Amino acid sequence: MLSLYNTLTKTKQEFTPINPSQVRMYVCGMTVYDYCHLGHARVMVVFDLVARWLRELGYSLEYVRNITDVDDKIIARANERNISITELTDFFIQAMHEDAAALGVLPPDHEPRATHYIPQMIAMIENIIANGKAYMADNGDVYYSVREFPSYGQLSGKSLDDLRAGERVEVDAYKRDPLDFVLWKAAKPDEPAWDSPWGRGRPGWHIECSAMSKALLGNQFDIHGGGADLQFPHHENEIAQSCGAEENGCGEEYKHFASHVKYWLHNGFIRVDNEKMSKSLGNFFTIREVLQKYDAEVVRFFILRAHYRSPLNYSDAHLNDARGALTRLYTALKNTQPADIVIQPQLNDYTRRFYQVMNDDFGTAEAVAVLFELANEVNKTHDSQLAGCLKGLAGLLGLLQRKPAAFLQGGTGEDSSTLNNEVIEAMIDARQQARAEKNWTESDRIRDELAAAGIVLEDSIGGTSWRRG
Repeated sequence: MLSLYNTLTKTKQEFTPINPSQVRMYVCGMTVYDYCHLGHARVMVVFDLVARWLRELGYSLEYVRNITDVDDKIIARANERNISITELTDFFIQAMHEDAAALGVLPPDHEPRATHYIPQMIAMIENIIANGKAYMADNGDVYYSVREFPSYGQLSGKSLDDLRAGERVEVDAYKRDPLDFVLWKAAKPDEPAWDSPWGRGRPGWHIECSAMSKALLGNQFDIHGGGADLQFPHHENEIAQSCGAEENGCGEEYKHFASHVKYWLHNGFIRVDNEKMSKSLGNFFTIREVLQKYDAEVVRFFILRAHYRSPLNYSDAHLNDARGALTRLYTALKNTQPADIVIQPQLNDYTRRFYQVMNDDFGTAEAVAVLFELANEVNKTHDSQLAGCLKGLAGLLGLLQRKPAAFLQGGTGEDSSTLNNEVIEAMIDARQQARAEKNWTESDRIRDELAAAGIVLEDSIGGTSWRRG
C-alpha cells in the first residue's frame, strides 16, 4: 500500500485516490523564457518517477503538467530579442521537450499552455468576484481579497498575522490589503492582452493553474505537485482561488483538508554552496550545460538516488560519484546477460524490499541501495535471473535500459575522451599485438595513452574490454 507525505497535513498518509481505479495529478511546469536549469530537471524527473510508480501499481493515471507561456519575464525577453512571445515560447518549449527526453522523462498526458485557457481563467475570476472574494481596483487590475479566506496559510504554515507583519508582501497602493494578489492585470501598451469583463488585459500567474487543473481534472483531483519554492505564495494562492470560486468557499471542508486537492507533494531544492539553485540568484546551471559534461542517465541517477523531499547538493564531485556508481551497476549487467523476466513484488527478497521502500513515499534512495545489493550478488554469482531482476527493477526508475556498452563506452562532452570508438578499438588491437610480441614498453605506452584520454581497460581471460572512466 502506497503512502506519501502530504504537505498540507504535514503527515505521511495512506494513498487512497478519489476514484479507486484512476489517479489524477497536476504538476506545475515551466515558465518558458529560457533554457531549463537543473532545478527544473529535478521537478521533471521526480514527478516522472511518481507517474511511473503509480502506473506500476496498476492505477490509470491522468497526468497534467502545464506551461506558462505569458508573464512579465516572457514579455521582457521577447522584447529584448524583438520577437513575438509565441516565437520565444515555442523555441523554449521545444528545448524543454528535448531536455526532458534526454533525461528519460516521459511526456505528460496533457501539457496545457496558459494562453490557450484564457476563457476558463476569466470565468473562474468572475465566480470569485461573484462570491465576494475579489475586487477590481482603480488601476483596472483584479485582486483576490486574502482577508476573505481565513484559512490562508495552512499549506505553507504561515499565519495571516505574520504575513501581514510584512513577510514577502508586495507593496501596491491599489490593494485593499498588502496580502491581496492579482488575478487579472490591466493591459499595458505593447503587451499581449485579451478582452475581459474588466477591459483588455492578461491573467496573473497564479490563476492559470487553478483554471487549467479544473478544466482538465475537475473540481477535485488527487495529487498536486511542484517544487518546494511554490508552496508560498503560488500554491497557497491556488487553494484560495479554487476555494473562492466555489459557492461555499470550501468552508469547513478545507479545514478538514478536503479542498480541491487531496495530496500536495513538493520536491526539495537543488543547492549550490548551500543556496537554492535559481535564475534569480544567478547560480543555476542549465540542463544543457550539465549534459555537455555528463551522460543524461547519470544526471537522472544523481537526482533519483536522493529522496525527492530532501535537499540535493550539486557539484562536479557529486556528479562524478553518481557516474561511478551507475558505472558499477552497468558493469554488473555487462558481465552477466540478464534474463528476460517479469518483475513482480513477491518475486524474491530484492523485489519485496524494493516495492516496500518505493511504497513508503517513493523511497528512491533505499531502492537504489537494493539495486547495489543485487549488483553485488550478480557480480559474485553471474546469475542471469538476478541480472534480469536488476535490470527490471532499475527500469521502474527509468534506469539501466541501454545496452551496457552503450553507456560504458558512450561518454559525453568535455569530460569524456576525444577518441572515437573506432580509434580506441584500433589502439586496443595494437596493444594486444604488442603484448603478443612481448613488447611491454609499447603495450604500456598504449595503455597510458588511453588512460590519459579517460579510457579504462579491463583485461580478462576472454580478452580486453574498455569503458570511459
